Amino acid sequence: MKRRTTLICLLTMVGLLTPSVAHSKESEPTDELRVILSQNIDLNGPRSAGTRYYQMQTTLVSISPDGTRGETETFRVKLACAAVKEAEDAGVRYTCARFDYVKPNGETVQIPALAGWGYTYHETEDGLDDKGQVFGIDHSRFENLTDSQDQPIGPDKAYFIYNTFVDFHAIVDVFAKPAKDGQGIQNLSAFGQQVVHTAADSTAPTHLGGNIMEGSFFKNGRITLTLKGLTVVDENPCALVGYDSGDSSFRMLMEPMPGMQVESVGSSHYFGDICVDLLTKWPQRADMGEFVVTQSTIPMPNTDTPMTINAAIERRTVLTSISKQVYEGD
Repeated sequence: MKRRTTLICLLTMVGLLTPSVAHSKESEPTDELRVILSQNIDLNGPRSAGTRYYQMQTTLVSISPDGTRGETETFRVKLACAAVKEAEDAGVRYTCARFDYVKPNGETVQIPALAGWGYTYHETEDGLDDKGQVFGIDHSRFENLTDSQDQPIGPDKAYFIYNTFVDFHAIVDVFAKPAKDGQGIQNLSAFGQQVVHTAADSTAPTHLGGNIMEGSFFKNGRITLTLKGLTVVDENPCALVGYDSGDSSFRMLMEPMPGMQVESVGSSHYFGDICVDLLTKWPQRADMGEFVVTQSTIPMPNTDTPMTINAAIERRTVLTSISKQVYEGD
């Protein structure tokens, strides 16, 4: 299905500008245009009930110190979210139809353990469930993963697969949804307005089963949301909301073998736009870019001097609203 996205800006508001105004840089906007641009946009209130279907795709590429880009890996998930009207305590039920991993050589495999897997998302003050899991995502689901060719998924790939779900909820259920406490998207009502999100400077644990050890974390920077304008996605009028993480940082501890602890520290900067349907309050489309710089310290046998590895990674994510037919299809 072809996706049509149209950003409303001064030069495309046909009918509101006369030819002389539209082609004159020195002309002032008409009174009608001022009314349009000064109106309040309502991003508060509950979302529409029903089931929404999404596909999210993240591409990852490493960048060497000389600027050479490495091979690309892709992580792609299809999720359905069923919301009950005025029953937030019941949470939102998410179901994963399938998860695809595209290897650097272009080969696509599926992750069988995630096909048909469902879980319930509950909004909490700190984003953690009663087991300390971010967004209630079951850590055990990502242990000992194998692909559709019965090949084991390494700890680093398992973490990126898990993190795909974390990114999804951060966009859909944190940035694109009114915050219960503090500032959020509900505080944006005028074009150009910016707020510091309540999740700014928050720290989330990132340990994952036996692969990523406790003490690992991701610390957000000064997260901001900006109401950039209006847009149309698949004939649905949407608010165009930008988000920016500011300077974020992380620490990751791994133990690839008993007694050998690998520590990675670094910085992250992620940012993007979300198109929020003005009627349903659900995202219609979103994107994210992230740049990650990391340094890993690896102990070496028979020496007190560890090996140090520096790396840079670029991630690009696109989230799209899809139909039930696309969700259920191959």
